[in-house]
Amino acid sequence: MKYVIIGCGGMGAELALALRRGGHDATLVDRDREAVEGLDPSLRSRAIVGTGFDREVLTRAGIEQADGLAAMTDRDETNVILARLARTVFRVPKVVARLHDPRNEDLYRRFGIQIAAPIAWAANRLADLLSYSELDAVASLGNGQVEIVQFAVPALLEGRKAGSISVPGEVQVIAISRSGLTFIPSPETVFQRDDTVHIAVSTASSKRLRAMLELM
Repeated sequence: MKYVIIGCGGMGAELALALRRGGHDATLVDRDREAVEGLDPSLRSRAIVGTGFDREVLTRAGIEQADGLAAMTDRDETNVILARLARTVFRVPKVVARLHDPRNEDLYRRFGIQIAAPIAWAANRLADLLSYSELDAVASLGNGQVEIVQFAVPALLEGRKAGSISVPGEVQVIAISRSGLTFIPSPETVFQRDDTVHIAVSTASSKRLRAMLELM
């Protein structure tokens, strides 16, 4: 998978390393030449000096083929614009943006931008958000300790009960959308074809949830 990261400060660089360790291709973009030259040698060859608002720079970074983009600059306003640009102009499937000032959170939410707050998200968690496609994160609660995720019921989960993918204190099925209606299930509720499942999961247990689904 291919990803573009705008801003190669500490968080941007760590995200690039995390994605690379996961076998993905990550290209960094930063207008500060010194910041680029100070990158780990393994990242420097995949970094471009330039502004994230320059179409030519973004094209060189591979945004037109990108599976995801992370706006990691030091300004919230810039990150919001970059995220919107990636989503609306280049149709990048997955976009996350770094949040510095919590007072700007509503602005991010208003535009439907997935938030990356340094206090709440480690670089490896950002890599998960960008590269994992089966679980779609729709909300983050508190300081990022709990996420609401949703996914379409796979064939192997049809006929199983909601309680089969619940772990007390870690993973909880909170709603099912079926035939245009959404309801709160009991542990005995059986999943059906075309259901969309909504789950509350602690970020520390996200890998456990994915493992459970992969085994079903």
